[in-house]
Amino acid sequence: MKRLHVFVFTVVGLLVLNTGAFAQDRNFYIFICFGQSNMQGAAPIESQDMTVNNRFKVFQALDCPDLNKKKAEWSPAVPPICQCNSGLSPADYFGRTLVANLPDNITVGIINVSVAGCDIRLFDKDIYKDFDSTYKDKWFTSLVASYNENPYQYLVGLAKLAQKDGVVKGILLHQGETNAGQEQWPSYVKKIYGDMLTDLSLNAGSVPLLAGELLSADGNCCSKMNPIIRKLPDIVPTAHIISSEGCTGFDNAHFDSNGYRELGRRYGLEMLTLLGYEAK
Repeated sequence: MKRLHVFVFTVVGLLVLNTGAFAQDRNFYIFICFGQSNMQGAAPIESQDMTVNNRFKVFQALDCPDLNKKKAEWSPAVPPICQCNSGLSPADYFGRTLVANLPDNITVGIINVSVAGCDIRLFDKDIYKDFDSTYKDKWFTSLVASYNENPYQYLVGLAKLAQKDGVVKGILLHQGETNAGQEQWPSYVKKIYGDMLTDLSLNAGSVPLLAGELLSADGNCCSKMNPIIRKLPDIVPTAHIISSEGCTGFDNAHFDSNGYRELGRRYGLEMLTLLGYEAK
């Protein structure tokens, strides 16, 4: 009997230790980012962007041997933080803004799965196959293929792994150029956001959705979409719109490096407010 008690005690102890190895750090704030080219990052990464606080991390979405980054591992969020050859993204300065203003015991992590040129419905888990060849060009189909042909499930799979380490605090979206003028866009986003919450066992009240406006500079292609984007909170009460007014671009669809930095700061300042903090 004594041996049985020792055995049971040992097994229970091992289980506790094993569970502890995967315990969530409640001070590790994780943010899910998705969208098309502007969230993916299209502007040049400059020298000022290469210094990153160690409290800002990225959960690598793809293996990038040349960058010494491995899929599903945390590393300092030195850009690029989406694909191996992507550019600067608003997610870069979103994270930097948070760590600059949150207490020193809080770490910020992001996961970024974005596909340039995609229709928002590529992230709808029920109909994504209807939109995995929005463009027939190899650059687009290769991007989709890099996420196992299913960007939504790929993102959710990464997020489930990341949840072992921290707590999802928000979802960031920048998309709409491909859907410009489509009044149904907010309902498409509502479906995807709801699916993410369900599949990751999250609550909308504690995981808001931050959606950024498209480039609104003169000569842009798609700012007509911004009034539609601004309707999102009408059907998703936990959605918050990030203004792009005054953010500069380098062509008719994409922000330039300064534009991404400013847009990212705005995402960050909005998230700080929702978390109950004031910017320094």
